[in-house]
Amino acid sequence: MASTVRRTRPSNTDLARLIEASGASRKSLAARINQLAQDAGMRTEYSHTSVANWCARGMTPRWPVPKLVARALGERLGRPVSLAEIGMEGVQTPDAEVGLDFPRDPTDAVRVATSFWSTVNRRDFLTGSSFAISAFSTPVIRWLAAPTDPTAAHRGSRRVGRADLEELRQAADEARRWDSKFGGGSWKASSVTACLERRAAPLLQGSYGDQVGRELFSVTAELSRLAGWAAFDMGHHDAAQRHFIQALRLARAGGDVQLGCYVLTTMAMQSLLRGFADEAVDMVQGAFERAKNSASPRVLAFTKLIEARAHARTHDARTASRALAASETLLGQARETGDEPAWIDFYTHARLSADATEVFRDLNNPKAALVWNQQAAAMAPGVFTRSVGMRLAIVATTHLQARDLDRALQLGNRSVDILARVASARALDYVREFTTALAPWRREVAVAAFLTRTRKDLGIAC
Repeated sequence: MASTVRRTRPSNTDLARLIEASGASRKSLAARINQLAQDAGMRTEYSHTSVANWCARGMTPRWPVPKLVARALGERLGRPVSLAEIGMEGVQTPDAEVGLDFPRDPTDAVRVATSFWSTVNRRDFLTGSSFAISAFSTPVIRWLAAPTDPTAAHRGSRRVGRADLEELRQAADEARRWDSKFGGGSWKASSVTACLERRAAPLLQGSYGDQVGRELFSVTAELSRLAGWAAFDMGHHDAAQRHFIQALRLARAGGDVQLGCYVLTTMAMQSLLRGFADEAVDMVQGAFERAKNSASPRVLAFTKLIEARAHARTHDARTASRALAASETLLGQARETGDEPAWIDFYTHARLSADATEVFRDLNNPKAALVWNQQAAAMAPGVFTRSVGMRLAIVATTHLQARDLDRALQLGNRSVDILARVASARALDYVREFTTALAPWRREVAVAAFLTRTRKDLGIAC
């Protein structure tokens, strides 16, 4: 459900009266708003409780949802309904679009990014789970049109040196390690936003030549991508989108095409997991074509992997298999040691196999999925805790497709063992998928015990 901001008055009687006059139930109104949001390219999860909060507690959904509330009630009443009538006039904040811009000018790009970082930790609505695919349109088009800026030099009040760059790189390395082990909600991962505001922003406004500037923009882009990934992992999709957009813009300022390719691939992955598989295909294919002559094979291989996952979500087995094979070929060309960027070192053959398991689970091909899973066993739970926990949930679902309930529950319980130590809403989604797939066996004693455990240990309502 998208985040809300508290209003000054205790209740919204105008809205309550209009809902009553319309004859709509709170549940049906919430369902229609979710449908209108989806039609507008947003993903929301409002419920009757949300509507109750708007009425009784004077809370309002973030913009532009108030317009959808008015439209839904207008449909019921057979006439236009204004924001004033529902008590939500003037709820759009002046900086509601903060972090969504992708300026053409590098100076403006720094201004937009630093403004966003200065407010993101204090903006309640940015912890919302809403997702608007349309927010990616302009950034994607502009990056594909021009993935690099001509110069990164800047004159400011303080000189930026190599020691400053190394500090930011160490912060990024540490955040990546903690995120892999403990999830996006871990203290180290979530502290990236503070690093962007307090350390990166002043440096971007400093004085540096072209080479140092490009490195500064690149490492700051990676930090912004990490902040977005942490938000994405915790289900804060609104904030994640904005961090990813800024990361893509900063990668362009740094002239770092392969990092831009990686960021765009990550954006595609978020789009895919929010239900926009076709758009994700377009994004990764564009990223690959733009970077194929400059990015390392491992980066391009990851792009093809996400393309395979997107095709699998559309149930296109042939194209998914072709993209997966391309990813495997490119990964075979990658160097195990060399000058590849640190941020892509996680993508190994074990990780490819783990994702291939998910690809074939989505294609409802448990035989192929289990074959790939055998090759993914090399993933170390101590290093990639979250990934291992998610893979176990995926494989457990695959065993259900093969009608092997005992093995599925065994793996499901192991997944809960691991994920109970990880702060990741995304990881819990995989457990939810497994519990949903258990529906035909819900009367089984062992299944009931597992569902009780997920409620207790993970807080998952079944």
